[in-house]
Amino acid sequence: MKDLLISILKGLVDNPDAVSVEVVDAENGVTEYRVHVAQEDMGRVIGKQGRIAKAIRVVMRAAATRNDQRVSVEIK
Repeated sequence: MKDLLISILKGLVDNPDAVSVEVVDAENGVTEYRVHVAQEDMGRVIGKQGRIAKAIRVVMRAAATRNDQRVSVEIK
């Protein structure tokens, strides 16, 4: 799952070396992925009105559902 998220993010940004993902397991069964990108790439990851961020979350939820998991993606 983490590799999927990293590959999506690296395709979007200008500085792929600055992409990092932190995985946090919550106690309620939801795995949280905290995304960190360079400041100048933040707009590319969020998109207009948050459309890119929503699409990333949809893809991650769909992939997690196939593995009987629950995920959350937070962009920091």
